[in-house]
Amino acid sequence: MAVGAALAVLALAGCGSVTDRGDAAAAVTVRMVDAVTAKDGAAACALLAPDTAAELEQSAGRPCAEAILEADLPGPGSVSHSKVYGQWAQVRLNGDTVFLAVCPGGWRVVAAGCTARGEEPYDCVLQGG
Repeated sequence: MAVGAALAVLALAGCGSVTDRGDAAAAVTVRMVDAVTAKDGAAACALLAPDTAAELEQSAGRPCAEAILEADLPGPGSVSHSKVYGQWAQVRLNGDTVFLAVCPGGWRVVAAGCTARGEEPYDCVLQGG
């Protein structure tokens, strides 16, 4: 009986942490989108995964803080859903889907401006290499 109760407590604690992690991923997404909207490229780039920031700089030929403001990212929208898959998360906003990964320091955006394409992989405006 005690083992069953302990397992139930652990299961509930695990669900809570997944919800907390989903909320944290959503908060990073909103901060990144808000930074782009506010034309604060440095703040937006600070929330990107290192590979994503490097890919953006390389493809644009400019520093990340400039390039992210010129990327064709959708405008801000409210979070409609967030889901955590281990060290990865998907956050859906009205008009955008953003993917994140756990990095040193917390969640970081690995892809944004993503559109579903049925059975095909998402098509993303911004993504790491």
